[in-house]
Amino acid sequence: MQVKGILKVKGESQQVSDKFKKRDFVLTENSTQYPQHLSIQLTQDKCDLLDNINVGDLIEVSINLRGREWVSPQNETKYFNTIEAWKITKDQPKQYNQAQQSAPLQAPLNHTESDEDDLPF
Repeated sequence: MQVKGILKVKGESQQVSDKFKKRDFVLTENSTQYPQHLSIQLTQDKCDLLDNINVGDLIEVSINLRGREWVSPQNETKYFNTIEAWKITKDQPKQYNQAQQSAPLQAPLNHTESDEDDLPF
């Protein structure tokens, strides 16, 4: 599966454990009336795929959807989803219209819990 958009936020690689490394980024996908800001994750040796990509670049990302189940100590079952990228290529801006290209990019680097209070739903 592929998704195209503009790189909005480019995180740093994080060494989570001795055997696991990850890197998060946000892609703004503008194919509909309401832009979608997708949080996507790179893992292990794929973390380097963002090194030559800049915030504001139009990119195409090949992704896999991942889901997992977790049972809490209180025996509550919860589900989590991850969008995991495995390939990133720069795309040509001509595929997006001028309004989408000239839209200002605002990229808050620190996500806080209070940010979610501003959602319209």
